[in-house]
Amino acid sequence: MEVRDAVEADADAMAAIVDAPADVMRNVVHDRTVRVAVRRNDPGPNADVDADTDVSADARGEPTENVLGFVSFDAREDTVYVTQFGGTTEACERLIGEPIRFATNERMAVELLVEATDDVLTAAAENAGFDADGRGPSFSGRRTVKYRLDPR
Repeated sequence: MEVRDAVEADADAMAAIVDAPADVMRNVVHDRTVRVAVRRNDPGPNADVDADTDVSADARGEPTENVLGFVSFDAREDTVYVTQFGGTTEACERLIGEPIRFATNERMAVELLVEATDDVLTAAAENAGFDADGRGPSFSGRRTVKYRLDPR
């Protein structure tokens, strides 16, 4: 697995991961810092791939998505806010390190919200050292938990 900056071509795969419209995810790519975890040796959406490269394709001949997960975040004042993340367990655990590294370098704290019933994201947050910091807001009737980490 490799981690790289997200590009607009990743929006469909990201949308599928979090069950959101692709247009919304394209805006996220433009408005936030977004990193994606991809299968190792994925040439990426902007690669110059020759005909001999083994890249699987869908029925239209488009390369299939190799995005395993993503994390988006932004920074305000003294806190980095993880705005969305999701994917495979391994990808989530790897990707949560991205905003933590940024926060550590900038001497900031990190906050994120996790749906209370999402065991994968809860485990990723707790394994990375986040502590539950109370109840978060509800979204569409789903309860969230606020997590915070202060690596300073």
